Amino acid sequence: MTSFQSTLDDEDDDGESDDSDDDADTRGEVAADLAEGQRAISIAEFFDKNKQMLGFDSGARGLVTAVKEAVDNALDATEEAGIKPDISVEITESGDYYKLVVEDNGPGITREQIPKVFGKLLYGSRFHAREQHRGQQGIGISAAVLYAQKTSGKPAKITSRTQNSDRAQYFELIIDTDTNEPEISVEEERAPGESDLSPTHGTRIELEMEANMRARQQLHDYVQHTAVVNPHARLVLDEPRLDEPRRYERVEGAELPAETEEIRPHPHGVELGTLITMLEGTESYSVSGFLQGEFTRVGSKTADKVLDNFRDRHFGREMGWSVPGSADADLEAAVEDAVANKGKEATAAFAARVADTLSTRERTTRSKLREIVDTVGEDVGEEFGATFGSTVRANAVEAAWDALTTDIDTDLYELVDEATSTRKDDATVSGLADRLADKFREAGGAHRATRSELEAYVDRSADRLVSEEVSFGETARENVVEAVWNAMRTVPDELPKVRSVADDRDAASELLEAMRETDILAPPTNCLSPITAELVEAGLRKEYDADFYAAATRDAEVHGGDPFIVEAGIVYGGELEDGTVGLLRFANRVPLVYQRGACATTDVVKRIGWRNYGLDQPGGSGMPSGPVVVMIHVASTNVPFTSESKDAIANIPAIEDEIELAVREAARELKSYLKKRRSMRKRREKQDVLGRILPEMADKLSEVTGRERPNIDGALARIMNNVSVDREIDDGSVTLTVENFSDRAEKPEITEIVSAAPSDLPDDASVVDLDGEWFVTWTPSVPAGESATLTYTVDADATFDVDVDGIKAEKLTIDA
Repeated sequence: MTSFQSTLDDEDDDGESDDSDDDADTRGEVAADLAEGQRAISIAEFFDKNKQMLGFDSGARGLVTAVKEAVDNALDATEEAGIKPDISVEITESGDYYKLVVEDNGPGITREQIPKVFGKLLYGSRFHAREQHRGQQGIGISAAVLYAQKTSGKPAKITSRTQNSDRAQYFELIIDTDTNEPEISVEEERAPGESDLSPTHGTRIELEMEANMRARQQLHDYVQHTAVVNPHARLVLDEPRLDEPRRYERVEGAELPAETEEIRPHPHGVELGTLITMLEGTESYSVSGFLQGEFTRVGSKTADKVLDNFRDRHFGREMGWSVPGSADADLEAAVEDAVANKGKEATAAFAARVADTLSTRERTTRSKLREIVDTVGEDVGEEFGATFGSTVRANAVEAAWDALTTDIDTDLYELVDEATSTRKDDATVSGLADRLADKFREAGGAHRATRSELEAYVDRSADRLVSEEVSFGETARENVVEAVWNAMRTVPDELPKVRSVADDRDAASELLEAMRETDILAPPTNCLSPITAELVEAGLRKEYDADFYAAATRDAEVHGGDPFIVEAGIVYGGELEDGTVGLLRFANRVPLVYQRGACATTDVVKRIGWRNYGLDQPGGSGMPSGPVVVMIHVASTNVPFTSESKDAIANIPAIEDEIELAVREAARELKSYLKKRRSMRKRREKQDVLGRILPEMADKLSEVTGRERPNIDGALARIMNNVSVDREIDDGSVTLTVENFSDRAEKPEITEIVSAAPSDLPDDASVVDLDGEWFVTWTPSVPAGESATLTYTVDADATFDVDVDGIKAEKLTIDA
């Protein structure tokens, strides 16, 4: 190919070209040569050369990503079919490669769809569906197939049996990167005994790839975390050098996630380009029909509110004026003079009624004036048999409007005076009102203005007043704009049709802003399937042996037209190791294993002041430390990931705010727990000290005074504000006494274990004989500062043991 650089050699020594026409021809040849080198590339070829974008940037990570994509597909398929997932993941060494086999008990895939699902990138059914799914783009599993074939040269092996078939479909295929189409090398049907797939319905995929187990911990984390947020699923992981497979059982009683329904976009999250595309594609003729037909939560009343806001932006509002009080502004006479040839009585009645109606109104815009004149004209015309036609009415409107606007300075003075502080003198208020009045007169017509035009009116008027002695700051200007804008009224003009708005970018932008500023109900949440706080806690309890669990689920919010829900959970203590807090990140029930530092969830956790919640946080910011796991789940119809590999959530302010609120909600429960725990620890320490020194004090007191040792029974309970349980036995009569020294009512659950049959038990106690031991159960309600007793009879040689539940050990003193 001729290069552009080579043409420089054709110049003379003086730098001049031999022939300008030759240079032009050469440049034309270069452009033609470049054009011949241009060609379209397929998506498969693009991702083949950019595997890192999909998470296949190394052998270690590639294996984890392939497992993730296969398991996510299996979970989606089983749940959509209403089947509780049973998914097995098997990794084995196969020569120089690793073999990955993932099998599920889902509904299976039809023969026609198998090659497209596994052998074609960007093939899927969920991309345009506005409802929660793990995958949407149709890239994941086919990208795993592409990675496997490029690193091992071997095809993917897929076996699938549908629920209604007794034979399995078996394929071996690769992806043609030039065409992004599957190349099938083997296609056959197999009987149950001939197939590796279990003899039921489901799908099995087998991939061989260049990989390693250096990311073993990330693999374990992914499977364990998947079990946490999918408590309804059973997972099995088998890998090299494991004595037995890792099993993650489903939570007993955990049901399938609630079914989702596709919804339309919400008006608050749509962007301008999207709105224009929607306007161009809609079948609606009117903007009102478009709003109600294309968006969720928009009915006729909400559409009317949006349209009024649209009118304010598109046409501006009209200023209304009150009837002037000056003698020269005689409304009735002005209207009467404007009417001709309608008869004296009819004309007088018409003029009087228009004047009376206007006099009873605080303000009247020109549009409202026209409406009043039309109504009065019809009523008077019918009454007197006269016709007040369009010309007469127009003349009457013009005359009445001239009369209404003779003293608008006074109207504006009142508005400006109310909107400004008492420090503004009368001259300043009058000056601003007069200049604003001039601006409205210059505008003429119906005295219309958009808000931005009104702001310009106020700014220009105020600028002319400002001097060394007079100030008119931003706050005062904003207050005046607000006061005048609120006095203005939305116009009744007919809005442009959908096609006109779609062709006018400014009009579309005005409609978008009108949608955003209108209060609209949050989108329905039936398009989402959150885990729920109860199951978040159940999943955490299943996988973590801890002392404390808390979970929170937020209400739905909107970003980019897509609703989302944030959930958070916190685990503390128990078997958890002390150190940096563990952070579990999830999106649509899928663990996010990599790129933790680039994720919005991490940023939010770092900026929370964890010291306020009882955890250590060196420097007051960053990841806290302690035996803690923090879990965050974002469920959305369109999670904003930072890349195609879907490893991190983008820093979207609306989502970050909800993440912080959810985490703080769970953290408040942790704070309360830790506060009580510290209080109980101090209480135990105090109680231990008192338990040691009280007997010593009693002995010493007896020794010093020479008196009998004082009875200190119950003293510890009284000092510690405890609940005391004491037993006294007198010749076969047993009395169990509960004294409540605390500041609140207590209801202990007392079980007295007796070696002989008790008798004479009161009605509020019960007894059960178990293998020669009698269990007396008693649950008294003991108010603060009071006591309760249980008396019964038993053989004098009996032995006793008492067990008390319902009261923390630190607040219980047993002397029985």
